[in-house]
Order: sequence, then structure tokens, then C-alpha cells
Amino acid sequence: MGSDLRDIPEEWPVTGTTVPFTGKVTGVRTDEVVMPDGSTARRDYQTHPGSVAVLALDDEQHVVLVRQYRHPVRQRLWEIPAGLLDVPGEHPLRAAQRELYEEAHCKADDWRVLVDLYTSPGGCDEAVRIFLARGVSPVEGERFEVAQEEADMELGRVPLVELTRGVLSGELHNTCLVAGVLAVNAALNGDGLDALRPAEAPWPARPYQA
Repeated sequence: MGSDLRDIPEEWPVTGTTVPFTGKVTGVRTDEVVMPDGSTARRDYQTHPGSVAVLALDDEQHVVLVRQYRHPVRQRLWEIPAGLLDVPGEHPLRAAQRELYEEAHCKADDWRVLVDLYTSPGGCDEAVRIFLARGVSPVEGERFEVAQEEADMELGRVPLVELTRGVLSGELHNTCLVAGVLAVNAALNGDGLDALRPAEAPWPARPYQA
């Protein structure tokens, strides 16, 4: 398929929109969408500000992880540090650096874009950018104060090879963890981590000012 193997922007006509629910961060929107055959169909979906996540890989090929309770799925999941793009005007890289500090009390010297994804494009407009962080080290001083689910959060560092086995065996399920682990393995077995996009690479799904 060559250069045609890419997602392209497209927008079908919308004849009407309602917003039946607006929450603190996300909401629900209902659009009346004109189909290619001229009919109209109702599409309900969750609106979302977007997210960033960080696969922090240390010099021993261990990945920095957090584990916390996720109520919708009734499970305690191993995850990579992640958070919402809920600060107006915040650069995605700055948001990722903030999340690594707040959740894992770490910083990193080298940042790259690992992978961009839509978490559930059939029912939600959430876009996520996953960064690769290397040169990982602890942050000095007291850890950022956490609350609610994050107050019960566990921290860990797990070998990448062990995480890969966990993903492929169906033991690990978090979207960003699964995508990040598989993407970093693909990069390591392909052109290498230094060939990844720079941290400032454009992000059409959530445009920002560099």
C-alpha cells in the first residue's frame, strides 16, 4: 500500500448535536450523522480532553510502573504513568513530564514520541500520546502529595522482557501499557530507539503550540 498506509482526516455531515451529559472531565455527545447512502444515523460517544503516558525505560531495561484500582473494570491494574491533558494550553511533553514526576517521583533526560493512538475510536474521541523516557532518575525531595485512588497506588520497576510476556499471555491489560510495551519492542527490533520521533513531533489529534 506504500504511502496510502496512513489514517486520513475526514468528517461526515452532522445535522444535529445534543450533549446529554457533561461531567467534570468527560462528557457524552450525540450527533446525527449523514451516512454515504443519504440516511441519517445517531452516534453517541464520550468526549475527552486527551491523555499522555510515559514508558520510562531505565539503563537496566526495566520499566517504571504504577498499580492502582480502576473502578469501571473492578481490577487493580499495572500501568505506565499517565494523565489527562486537563491543564489549558499545557504542552503534551510538559504534561508527560509532570505525570512522571507526580506518579513515579522520577525525571528523565531523553524524551521521544513512542506511539500515538485512539483508545476506543468507535465510542470515544480520546487521543493518547505515549512518550518514551530514558535516562531515568529519582526526583529529590518529598514525593508529590496524592489523593483518592492514587493514595493507594503502588510503584515498581519490571524488566521489559517480563512485561512483554505478561502482555502476550493476557495477564496485563492497560491500553497504554500494552501499546507502549509492544511499540518499544518493535522499535528495539527495528530501527532502534534513537530513530523514534522527537518529543516535539506534531500531533494532529491534539494540536499544540511548540
